[in-house]
Amino acid sequence: MKIPEFTCLCPKTGQPDFATLYLDYIADKTCVELKSLKLYAWSYRDQGAFHEAVTNKILDDLTSLTKPRYMRLTARWYVRGGIFTTVVAEHKKRGFKLEAMVQLPNLESTESVY
Repeated sequence: MKIPEFTCLCPKTGQPDFATLYLDYIADKTCVELKSLKLYAWSYRDQGAFHEAVTNKILDDLTSLTKPRYMRLTARWYVRGGIFTTVVAEHKKRGFKLEAMVQLPNLESTESVY
């Protein structure tokens, strides 16, 4: 899943921070519902949060609710102070072995992949 409009506030300056979140997961018995995920992401718009802390909190919240076999959240933050930040957080269910990372095709183009 790609969440291109994630925003929160810098806890020091109060200025908005913008990120694109990428959520990859292997479900177990439950899955992430898209509308709920959208509303959850929007809940951060008025909250101050450091990049690393908010990425880890989102992953913790999602894994505690859905209990996936595997979940990875990648947050690509837009420039702040001349620096782009990328934070990656992962969760694996005890005993789960990730055989190989699945690379999906680049879906950014306007051409249909079907």
